[in-house]
Amino acid sequence: MIGILAGMGPKSTGPFVDKVVEQCQKIYGAKYDIDFPHMMIYSCPTPFYIDRSIDHNEMKLAIIKGVQKLESIGVDFIAIPCNTAHIYFQEIQYSSSVPVLNMVEETIKQLPKHSKKVALLATEPTVQSEIYQKAMMNHKLDYIQKSSWQLYVNEIISKIKTGQINESIQLWHELQLDLSNSVDSVVVACTDINVIFNHNQYDLHFVDSSTCLAQAIVKKYLSISNS
Repeated sequence: MIGILAGMGPKSTGPFVDKVVEQCQKIYGAKYDIDFPHMMIYSCPTPFYIDRSIDHNEMKLAIIKGVQKLESIGVDFIAIPCNTAHIYFQEIQYSSSVPVLNMVEETIKQLPKHSKKVALLATEPTVQSEIYQKAMMNHKLDYIQKSSWQLYVNEIISKIKTGQINESIQLWHELQLDLSNSVDSVVVACTDINVIFNHNQYDLHFVDSSTCLAQAIVKKYLSISNS
């Protein structure tokens, strides 16, 4: 059984589960209902506010409790489709005897080899933690960031969380235009952005962290099922 600790944010849970189902179809040809894996999905609200600093202790404890609840149900491994949660990845993994997939590692592995200049679209806590920047450095990638891009991301996330989807799509188009003048690849490391992610207009290579995690989930599931 796959354990998915979601709900960060609440609107991203449904699209992420859809991605897992889609990857089952793509990777191993799932067709009938019985072909798909057992999944336990726990939507776990956490103390995250777009307009204030994170209380890292409260956030970490909320996520660890969620992981331990999934473990108690009997899942075989856990995925957390929330990039910010991976700031505490080591402590989360140590808190559980069940393996936890690492979203950051799975995402960086999917960047094309020709990538040179890479932008990161994520919440401010994820950006400030430098979990992605360090991974990019290890892969000898040139990380590019502008403060204006972060302002766009913050506003897009805020509008998605408050249901202003059309307004968030317009901002997304403006941000893509600006990005296309500076980078060749973009890591989308915020699951909220998945709500509007299919509205892409420019010649940029996007690597979506949630898609990368969904692929890793299905591959892990297959490796356990076939062992």
